[in-house]
Amino acid sequence: MARYLDANCKLCRRERQKLFLKGTKCFTEKCPLERRNFPPGQHAHARRTKISEYGVQLREKQKIRRIYGVLERQFRNYFQKASRQKGVTGSNLIRLLERRLDNVVYRLGLAPSRKTARQLIIHRHFTVNGRRVNIPSMLMKPGDVIQVVEQSRSLDIIHNSVQRVRDTQMYPWLNLDKAALKGTFLEIPERQDIPLPVHEQLVIELYSK
Repeated sequence: MARYLDANCKLCRRERQKLFLKGTKCFTEKCPLERRNFPPGQHAHARRTKISEYGVQLREKQKIRRIYGVLERQFRNYFQKASRQKGVTGSNLIRLLERRLDNVVYRLGLAPSRKTARQLIIHRHFTVNGRRVNIPSMLMKPGDVIQVVEQSRSLDIIHNSVQRVRDTQMYPWLNLDKAALKGTFLEIPERQDIPLPVHEQLVIELYSK
C-alpha cells in the first residue's frame, strides 16, 4: 500500500495553512508553521508570489487530499463517485471523505489525528457494529457503531485523546460514549455543517477541464 513518508509539517507549510496533521502538536508553539510560515525548500523565498488560475485550483485539491490523507488515485475515485450522485458534486465529494472510518474515528476524538486513526484501524484496534475492521477507507452509514476493542482500551494514545474531547465540541452527526469508548455515526452530514476551510468548487473546475 502506497504511503506518504515525508514530514507531515512540510505539507502544512506548503499550503501555508494548518491542516492539523500532527494532532496536539498543531496547537502548540512547536508547530513549524508558527516559526516558518513559508513553503519548504531551498529557494522558497525566491519563488514567485503570483499564482495562475490552474495553480489556485491545484493547491485547493492538494489541500483537501492532505487533510483527509488520501492519495491521488483514491481522490479521483471519490470525485468520480461524487459526480455520479445526485446533488452538488463538490458537496458530495466532501461528504464522502467525511464518511471514511479514519476520519470518523478522528472526529469522535478516539485518535489525535487522522494519520494516527489510520494506524490504529490498520492494527485492528476498532470494531464497526461488533466486527473488527482494518480498512481506514471504509465508508460509514447512519447507525454504524464504532468501538475500541476490549484489549486496546488501555492504550494511552486513545485515552489521552478522548480526555481532550468536550461534549459541547461533538459534531451533530456523531455521538460519543466516553466511558465505553464507543461512538455512533448518526447521519450523513450536510456540507454546511462540516468545518472544513476549503473551496471544493475549485476542485470540480480543475477536474472538469
